Amino acid sequence: KSQQDAFLPYVEDGTFTFIGATTENPSFELNNALLSRARVYVLKSLEINDLKLIIERAMQDGIRGLAGRDIAMSDKLREQLAQAADGDGRRVLNLLEIAIDLADSKQQTEVDETDLAEVLSGTLRRFDKGGEAFYDQISALHKSVRGSSPDGALYWLCRMLDGGCDPVYLMRRIVRMAVEDIGNADPRGLRIALDAWESFDKLGRPEGELAIAQAVVYLASAPKSNAVYTAFKAAMQDARNFGSAEVPLHLRNAPTKLMKELDYGKEYRYAHDEPDAYAAGENYFPETMPQRHYYQPVNRGLEIKIAEKLAHLRELDKQRR
Repeated sequence: KSQQDAFLPYVEDGTFTFIGATTENPSFELNNALLSRARVYVLKSLEINDLKLIIERAMQDGIRGLAGRDIAMSDKLREQLAQAADGDGRRVLNLLEIAIDLADSKQQTEVDETDLAEVLSGTLRRFDKGGEAFYDQISALHKSVRGSSPDGALYWLCRMLDGGCDPVYLMRRIVRMAVEDIGNADPRGLRIALDAWESFDKLGRPEGELAIAQAVVYLASAPKSNAVYTAFKAAMQDARNFGSAEVPLHLRNAPTKLMKELDYGKEYRYAHDEPDAYAAGENYFPETMPQRHYYQPVNRGLEIKIAEKLAHLRELDKQRR
């Protein structure tokens, strides 16, 4: 990006015309100043009919194509080949040429299903393992789980596995989904996600992929809560905003005589000695900051019960004060 700054003024004054092509998202790879002076054209993947037309032209072109080989291919197999190319014109031509070569080596006059199956075995969908398409797909998977769509979540999971995504990366993200989007509405979700990870480690591919699928379906079907996620962000913001606020004396431990003489732990109320094992009215925040209620349980799943419990405890706090 530092090199882009060097020719920005020459683009502005018209010394030269900037034309570029990239498989990456230009909003990530180009400086905003340069991008704002350019017109962006988004190139889409080829459709099935486009790819079938490429196949037709290649097989009819006697100079640059394959017409001189005198080997035919049925419409059904052309459709399969176009599907396997996954929107990539160069890929469909490469696969077509390999299929023709294979049939020719067997002295056949037509590509048959066995030939095409051999050529297409092991081919994967387009997947860049780190570029925009990669992050678009993991975003779609995460949003499908959050949106309680087990079918959509399964589809995007399979797209990523089929494309060659590292299952360990997927499990890391799925565990994150369990704590960010399901949380205490169903704490079993986290355990199921971790169990799926362990199962995959023991089984490997392809058997272990089913454990990942089970976890994804469970999380997508589970009640949703981002209350812990929201509370964590708010608490982290306060931790940064209030600086190094000292721990109140009553919350400090006093393992030495000197610490006791300095009133460490003095007036601490041991919760188990209190009614309902709750020290009503106790303050657990630094004295220099107000008490907060970061965690706001939602009215779904187990958090319904948690909300009732916290409401009861806050009522006890009011009575104590």
